[in-house]
Amino acid sequence: MKKAVAVLLIVMIEVATSMPVLMAWNPVPQPPPAPVPAKCPLDALELGACVEVLSGLVHIGIGDPIVNQCCPVIEGVLALEAALCLCTAIRARLLNLNILVPLALQLIASCGMTPPPGFTCPAS
Repeated sequence: MKKAVAVLLIVMIEVATSMPVLMAWNPVPQPPPAPVPAKCPLDALELGACVEVLSGLVHIGIGDPIVNQCCPVIEGVLALEAALCLCTAIRARLLNLNILVPLALQLIASCGMTPPPGFTCPAS
């Protein structure tokens, strides 16, 4: 009888000490990521002009054309939307993504937005 009580006591202690672990194992569900718009909400012509400014910056460096010409175009959208729209515009002009995407992210930062960390243009 003493053995049975001792075994029962040990089992109860094991269950009691593992209960917090079992309760902590149940993960809290994460909210789904924000949906990416199917179509760029920015004006294609104005964005194209902004990409032209970017393609010229490869040689001349960043300056006022960004603030004057590009920031008004991307203002009012999320940084991720702006980055995706710039990718689309760069592709449409058949320009080099590897060179212009870092400049596009600098453009977003120059306009007071936080570019998505580690952003790369999605495959088309």
